[in-house]
Amino acid sequence: MQSQNRIALKEWGAVCAALEEGTQSVIVRKGGIHEGEAGFRVEHGEFWMFPTRFHQGAEQLQSEKSDLLNQPLAQEPDSGKLNLGLYSVVEAVLELKDPSLLSCLQSLQVLNEATIQQRFEYRKPGLFVLLVRVYRMDHPLEVDQESRYAGCHSWVELSRDYSTDDLKPVLDVEQFLTVKQAFQEITARA
Repeated sequence: MQSQNRIALKEWGAVCAALEEGTQSVIVRKGGIHEGEAGFRVEHGEFWMFPTRFHQGAEQLQSEKSDLLNQPLAQEPDSGKLNLGLYSVVEAVLELKDPSLLSCLQSLQVLNEATIQQRFEYRKPGLFVLLVRVYRMDHPLEVDQESRYAGCHSWVELSRDYSTDDLKPVLDVEQFLTVKQAFQEITARA
């Protein structure tokens, strides 16, 4: 893991909350509207999670996961601030092109089937599924929100590097290996 980093990935606050509590260890991406025809690309192997609140709603989550919207990462922080406390290291990437495998993702993440299907079909069929090892800080940093962070794009370069020294893994090694095995089963079928 890098000792410091300034790259962040924008993701729904509810998904960040699921990553923080260890109920999710994959990130399902299609891309923001400002990413052009090529869409999302895995440009970075490590990044801070940048929780967003735009476009997320209980109707897009699995019904038993709608309470994630009440978690701090899914809520608006103080005006003009961003909570930076989750860090992800990409362990594997799957570019999923087979729609018959979408249902396999249900046990690995919190979005409902309709939302996953909608993301899959947007523009050009397909999705990126990133298996990530997630780390967290005991006390998230409060970072100033800057206007240049706004917009529908996935990657953000923060104004400065932030140290990763005090991060702790969300899942222990054994728990993460269980998730990794489930991810590898999907990869083998793709």
